Amino acid sequence: MKKLLLAIVLLLSGCSMEPKYLTEFYTGTLDEVTKAVITDGSSGYRKTISDQKEIKELMNRMQNVTFIQEENQEDRSGFRYAIAFFEGEIQTFQFTINEVDGTYYQTEPDLYPLIDDFYKKLPEEKEAIFH
Repeated sequence: MKKLLLAIVLLLSGCSMEPKYLTEFYTGTLDEVTKAVITDGSSGYRKTISDQKEIKELMNRMQNVTFIQEENQEDRSGFRYAIAFFEGEIQTFQFTINEVDGTYYQTEPDLYPLIDDFYKKLPEEKEAIFH
């Protein structure tokens, strides 16, 4: 009964809990991304990707990942990885692996190991954005 009531409330409220892909969040064209910055939320270090081959590899890793809105949308602190896209020097989009535009998601397949593996293969950068 509670599940039926929840389903009715969600339908009436217009809340879309439909799974989404990254391309549905990004308003630009992913092929026009010239730089990506991945920030490790544990260490504060970030790595910048400007090589088009590496950017394409990153996009390929994320293209089939489904973002499924979580029922629990309570505020959280911290993040594992944040990713920002740039076109030229203009940041066009930023998200964490579990939050996009203020909404929390789980991903299928899990985005964490895909980004973690990619991040660890990138060359080290010396400066942390926070300590």
